[in-house]
Amino acid sequence: MWDLFKDKNEYNEKNIIGFLSFALMCVFGIVDLAMGIIGIELMVNDYIYNSFVWVTLGSFGISASEKVYKKWESLYFKAEQ
Repeated sequence: MWDLFKDKNEYNEKNIIGFLSFALMCVFGIVDLAMGIIGIELMVNDYIYNSFVWVTLGSFGISASEKVYKKWESLYFKAEQ
């Protein structure tokens, strides 16, 4: 478990945080739906849900941009040599 906090590991921390944030968004949606079915309104501020949206988009966006940059870098430098 402590390997996650090392600089060199095989885990992508951004994907882990993005997945956990997305999972919490899904739990919030399911609970909100269930509460709506039984007639109770779930009172959660929009900025709490929106913060999970931004964390999810930011985590997956950074991870995806790193993949694109690495692929572009390998193609560019391969063509340059």
